[in-house]
Amino acid sequence: MQQTPVDEAIDITQLQADINQQLDHDPDLVFVRLRTTLIAYISGLVDADRIEREITKPLSEAKPTTEPISSHILSPEVKRTHLFETLIDSLLVGFVMVAEQGEMQVLLANLACLPHRNIEQPQTESGVRGPREGFTEHMETNVALLRRRLKTDKIRIKTWQIGALSQTEVRLIYLEGIADQEIVNELTKRLSAIDIDAVLESSYIEELTRDHPFSIFPTMEYTERPDVVAGALLEGKVSIFTNNTPFVLIAPFQFWSAFQSSEDYYLMFSSATFIRFIRSLSIILALLLPSLYVAITTFHPEMLPTNLLLAVAGAREASPFPAMVEALIMEITFEALREAILRLPRIMGQTVSIVGALVIGQAVVQAGIVSTPMVIVVSVTGIASFMIPRYNMTFSIRIMRLLLLLLAGTLGFVGILLGLFTLALYLTGIRSVGVPYLSPIAPLRLKGLRDFLIRSPHWLLDRDLVSTPPKPSKKRHD
Repeated sequence: MQQTPVDEAIDITQLQADINQQLDHDPDLVFVRLRTTLIAYISGLVDADRIEREITKPLSEAKPTTEPISSHILSPEVKRTHLFETLIDSLLVGFVMVAEQGEMQVLLANLACLPHRNIEQPQTESGVRGPREGFTEHMETNVALLRRRLKTDKIRIKTWQIGALSQTEVRLIYLEGIADQEIVNELTKRLSAIDIDAVLESSYIEELTRDHPFSIFPTMEYTERPDVVAGALLEGKVSIFTNNTPFVLIAPFQFWSAFQSSEDYYLMFSSATFIRFIRSLSIILALLLPSLYVAITTFHPEMLPTNLLLAVAGAREASPFPAMVEALIMEITFEALREAILRLPRIMGQTVSIVGALVIGQAVVQAGIVSTPMVIVVSVTGIASFMIPRYNMTFSIRIMRLLLLLLAGTLGFVGILLGLFTLALYLTGIRSVGVPYLSPIAPLRLKGLRDFLIRSPHWLLDRDLVSTPPKPSKKRHD
C-alpha cells in the first residue's frame, strides 16, 4: 500500500505494521482481525455501535464466498483507495478501514462520531427579539441551520481542506445569481492560495484573506447567528464557514455595517430608526468625547459658559496632572477593567464590574489624582462604546479615540480636525474584497441609503433585498 503499484496485492499483516509505524503505535489505534479481513480505526473518532452493527457483525456472520467484502458492509458511505496517504488521512477524520487479504484496494467507511456542542443561544450577540439559535463547532450542523432558513436551490458551496496538519474544512457559501461572481472568484482565489500548518479558528482565515493585513479596521464581519448569515447572503454577500468554530465570516463588509444590529430588522421600523440615531450619537461620543474635553479645558476654555468653566476649574484645582494625562490614566484603567471582566468567570465578572468601577472611581477622585469631570467623561465614553454592536469594531474605535486624545492634548481642535480628516481619507481608501469600505456614502449609492441611518419599512426594503454591492476593484491592497 505505501506508494506501491496499484496491481500489488494487499498483505494485511504488512499493512497493519505500516499503519502502526506511520501513527507511531498510537494508543487509540484499534485493529480487529476477522479471518482474512483487517479492520482499523481510531477510538473516539468513530461510533463503536455502528462499527459492530454495520461492519463487524455482518462480516463475522458472512459465510465464505466469492462475493466482495463490500457486499457485506452495511455502511451507506463507503469509498475505495489504494493510496496509503489517503488511508491515513481518512482514519484521522473518523473513517473505518476494511482490508481483505489479496485485494488491490481497501474500503473506507465513514462512521465518524465526533463530539460536538448542542445548539445554544449565541454568547456574543444577544438581543431582546429574534432567533435564539447559534452556530456550534460542527460544520454540518451550521450548514443545516443555514439551509433551514434559506430553502432554495441557489445555495452554492465550495469546500477546502486547509492546514497541512489540521486539515480544517472550510466552506465558501453564497447564493448563485445573487452574489457578485467577481467577489466569489476573488475569495476562491485567496482561499486556494492559503498555505499554513493549521487553522484552529476562523480568525486565521480572516487574517489570511483580508485586503489590508495591517489595518486596524475589520474588513470582514463575523457572527455566530444563522439569521445574520442568511440575511447577508440575501444581500449578495458571501459567507465562509470554518469547522471547529461557531463564528462564520461574511464578506464584503462595509464600515457602516458595524453599527447596525440584526435586531434592527425584528423591531418596528420606527423603533429601529430611533435606536440607530441613539447608537450613532453614542458612537460619536465614544470616539470624540475625551478628546473634546481635553481640547476645550486645555486650549479653548472660552467655549464653556462661565459657570461651567468655574465648576470645571474648581474640580481640577487639586489635580496634579494635565487634562490629557488624566484622560490617559482613566482610559487605560477603564480598558484594563474591561478586559479583566471579559476574562473572568461570568459570576465573578459581574461583581468585579460593579465593585471595580465604584471603588476605582471614588478612590482616584478622593486621592486627587483625577478630577470628577474626567471620571464622568470617561464613564459616559465607556457606556457609549457599549452601544457598538460589533465587538471587533470597538477595538478600532478605542485605538482611534486614544490617537485623537493625543492630538487634542497637543494641538487642540486643530489636532482633532487633522485626525478626523486623516481618518476619513484612510477609510476612503480601504476595500473589502475590492468593495469600497464607506459604501453607500463613498461612492454614493442612493438605494443603499434606505437601510443606512434610517431603517426603512420592510415593504420598501424587500424590493431591494437582493442587491449586490458596487463592483469590486481588482486591485488587492497589501
